[in-house]
Amino acid sequence: MSDSRETVGTSLMFFLLGAAVGAVVVALTTPKKGSELRADLKDMGNRVRERVGRMSSDLCGKAEEAAEEVTHG
Repeated sequence: MSDSRETVGTSLMFFLLGAAVGAVVVALTTPKKGSELRADLKDMGNRVRERVGRMSSDLCGKAEEAAEEVTHG
């Protein structure tokens, strides 16, 4: 069962990495002033950090639930 969890985690990581790379490519190829581009990149970075934080919390909660289930049957 841990193999499927590892596969899901790996797939999710690659999906997020691809989304981040795509967002950066779009941001860098859109004609804007430097200050606007920096503000956009900063905003994207903040959104990614928030999403990763939420996903991390969710995954930790699920891991704790699974550990509790295994421990207490």
